[in-house]
Amino acid sequence: MTKKKNEVDFCIVGMGASGSVIAAELSKAGFSVTCLDAGPMREPKRDFSSDELEMEKLYWNDPRISLGNDPINLSRSNSGKGVGGSAVHYTAQLLRFHHSDFRTKSIEGVGEDWPITYDELAPFYDRMEKVLQLSGPNDFPWKPYGGPYPMPQHHDLSNNTLKFREGCENIGLQHSVSPLAILSAPHNNREPCINRGFCEEGCMPDSKTTPLNTFVPEAMKNGAEVIANAMVTQVVSTKKGHVKGVEYLDNGIEKFLAAKVVILASYAIETPRLLLNSANANYPNGIANSSGLVGKYLITNTNDQMIVKFNEEIRMYRGNPVQALTLDPYERGKKKGYARGFLMNSYGSRPVKLANMFFDNDSSCFGETLRERMLDYNYFGGFAMLGEVLAQEQNFVKLHSIDKDQYGLPVPEVHFSFHENDLKIREDAKEVLSEIGRAAGGKPLYHLKGIAHLMGGCRMGNDPTTSVVNSYGQTHDIKNLFIVGTPTYVTAPSANPTLTAYALALRTAEFIATEAKRGNLSS
Repeated sequence: MTKKKNEVDFCIVGMGASGSVIAAELSKAGFSVTCLDAGPMREPKRDFSSDELEMEKLYWNDPRISLGNDPINLSRSNSGKGVGGSAVHYTAQLLRFHHSDFRTKSIEGVGEDWPITYDELAPFYDRMEKVLQLSGPNDFPWKPYGGPYPMPQHHDLSNNTLKFREGCENIGLQHSVSPLAILSAPHNNREPCINRGFCEEGCMPDSKTTPLNTFVPEAMKNGAEVIANAMVTQVVSTKKGHVKGVEYLDNGIEKFLAAKVVILASYAIETPRLLLNSANANYPNGIANSSGLVGKYLITNTNDQMIVKFNEEIRMYRGNPVQALTLDPYERGKKKGYARGFLMNSYGSRPVKLANMFFDNDSSCFGETLRERMLDYNYFGGFAMLGEVLAQEQNFVKLHSIDKDQYGLPVPEVHFSFHENDLKIREDAKEVLSEIGRAAGGKPLYHLKGIAHLMGGCRMGNDPTTSVVNSYGQTHDIKNLFIVGTPTYVTAPSANPTLTAYALALRTAEFIATEAKRGNLSS
């Protein structure tokens, strides 16, 4: 095995939303930082295209096993492989979590409370919204959860969005254009959005703000090294309760990188998988797993669509997929006999994605049946919900006992079943989406079930027996090992999770820098 040069201060595994922020901040503070990512480094204008099938290369397409009563789709919106991670192919609707999201147990008796409050995180939301140059409305209706935004809202709204807002208006729901990490004016030699509509395909014009055009280049400018196509296979630990680096495969060659601190930022499947696969004589159940909760309490969002047919052409491929939303149902469950709630937004599916969703929801919908349905595509509108899903210990990630991937690593095995409350949210949202469709003059035809975003698996908390990390992502068991990003989430709020990942990463980076300078992370 090759040993890579001298020990670095920080090794970061994964360069998505969280890893890239931390790399930028720690390198700016003068530390030596080396980042490893399992996928390639891409350049948007060179490597992206406005083509759904071509851009499936952005997903994590390595083998995974999905089981349980409700096996979840582990590709597409739930994965990303390459520098930038899944934040490269997201819709860029960036929302804050609400006060109640951090206190679901105290307020509604479900889930667990986070070890951090909204007010503690609010200053980091403020800073990240400016750094990411969010575009948004002048007056966001759901205060204090948005605005003022540094960039003006996008004005060229799609027909699909106008129909969504018309439907909301007619049934008395507040509505607004969405806060988006998509430029509405020139910024730093990047051009504003021209409504090509391929945001989930990476955005070839580079108008969408992602780690690739912000934190990754900033980190590299500050001296951070980024090693792409480097699959980390082990976190190496000592008998003294510390980690000393990672083992990884670089084009098939085994290497070792020594580091004073290791930070795992590799999303909700690969992070617990790596911890479990790093088991040794000192940590037979995987490292950082004295609680036995590594991999457990995996959560997601329900993300169903209602396809509504109109008499006039909608052409919902036009413009970025998500342009308007309503947060009115965010805590609707308290009045409807269930816990928590959902949000709704316009959602314009590309043709290939919509055809796949038709088949996923009805396996008899293929061939001529699918072709005839898709002939109406130009007349379809798409309205979506994003619903909270309760965390359950029975939803987890483990290592398969036999199957191995191309790296020789055990394939992750994911078990997932919905809670009864999740299904109540889904049914209620289905009715409201239908009502919006009818109020906009359309005919709701197809309710397409889906999910989006993965969270949990290494949740945060103050009690080491019921959580894996503290609110800064520092593992309870090993002080120089950190976990960041959505794996640390305690609940799965309705709001898209990425802005919170950015904000938490900034907070963690400042904590790590302070503790490192004090010598509190050394062995």
